[in-house]
Order: sequence, then structure tokens, then C-alpha cells
Amino acid sequence: MSASARSDLQSADRLKITEVFLSIQGEASEVGWPTVFVRLTGCPLRCSYCDTAYAFHGGRWMSFDELLAEVGAHGVERVCVTGGEPLAQRNCGEFLTRLCDAGYRVSLETSGALDVAGVDPRVVKVMDLKTPGSGESDRNLMENLVSLGSGDVIKFVICDRRDYDWAKSLVDSGALPAGREVFFSPSWEQLGARDLAEWVLADRLPVRIQVQLHKILWGEEPGR
Repeated sequence: MSASARSDLQSADRLKITEVFLSIQGEASEVGWPTVFVRLTGCPLRCSYCDTAYAFHGGRWMSFDELLAEVGAHGVERVCVTGGEPLAQRNCGEFLTRLCDAGYRVSLETSGALDVAGVDPRVVKVMDLKTPGSGESDRNLMENLVSLGSGDVIKFVICDRRDYDWAKSLVDSGALPAGREVFFSPSWEQLGARDLAEWVLADRLPVRIQVQLHKILWGEEPGR
């Protein structure tokens, strides 16, 4: 393939997609709603607890028009763009705007390791700040916090007590933007939800506990 052809491929209105599927939103402020998930391929992080490693490679190129048609075929108003790390593909921002323009209620699941300043403000950003237990906490771009709007949320996946204390220190210090919802989620295989709940209650910490509803419903089944 010539250099000009490769440039055309990268600049086209298309994304590399692992899967598009209908499920129940299992996390954050939209939990419980029927939602179409658009899972982009690729991620620059390697979190210890990642449950979507199958999205690191492979996938297929789809145009924005193809994606919008597939999303529309499911007949629901909520769309979640996820990964991998969606923002690792430079066309993701434009696709998010296209979804919003089409009238969908759109959320973006992002690690916070890539700049979110250019994301359409109509998109609900679910920013997963990486804890030490993830092995990727040094990748957090803390300056991203100033780009969070009033409807955006911050999520911590808690692997153990050390992670809890680390996240609690950020909450207590006032480092997180005021008025944003903060979710603490136990890592599925590493920490019991009851343990996390007991710690939050003991400290009267102003955060919301969440468990992964989709895993309660379908376990580790891909595409659900």
C-alpha cells in the first residue's frame, strides 16, 4: 500500500471495531439502561484486571455510516463507546459527535490516560482513574480532571486496601473536581464488594459503590 493510500485510510470516517452489541449498562450513572455498546479495538494500557483483552488486537474497519446504521438497528437511545481505549483512535471524537448529532444519549468509557479536552461536551465521560493495583496509575493525566463537565463521572476500580486508601486520599484532598459523581468499583476477582462497602461506610466517604451489573447477569460472556 502506498503512503498516500495509508494516509487516506487513516483519515477516512472510519474506526476499527471489535464488536457492536446491545446489553444493559452495568456501570456508572447510566447503570441499568438498555444500551448499544460500540467497542473500539486497541489500547495503550495493560491493566492487571482487564476483562477485555480480546479488544487489544484484530477488529474490522467500519465507516461511520455503517456504524450508525448498526447502532440504529438496535432501536434504543443510549450508546456507550468503549474499548480498549476509544480515544487511542484519532477519529473517535468525530464519531462521538456524529452520534450526538443523530440524537443519541452518548457516553464514553475512557481510562483518562489520553486527553479528553476535545470530546464533545454532550458526551458523558466516564473517566476511570487508574489505581496502583492496575499497574497503570502512572499513566493518569490528572489535568484531564479540569475537562470534566457537570454530568461526567470519575471511577476507581479498587483491587485491595492499598487502592482504597490511594483513591480515598484523592477524594479527601479535594483534588477531584467538585460536584462530579465518584464511583468506587471492586475489581471483580480481587476484592469482595462487601469489603469495599464496609470501608466506605466506616470512613463515611462521599462516593457511590457500584458493582458490574452486566457480570452479575451474564458473567464473563463476551459481548454482553
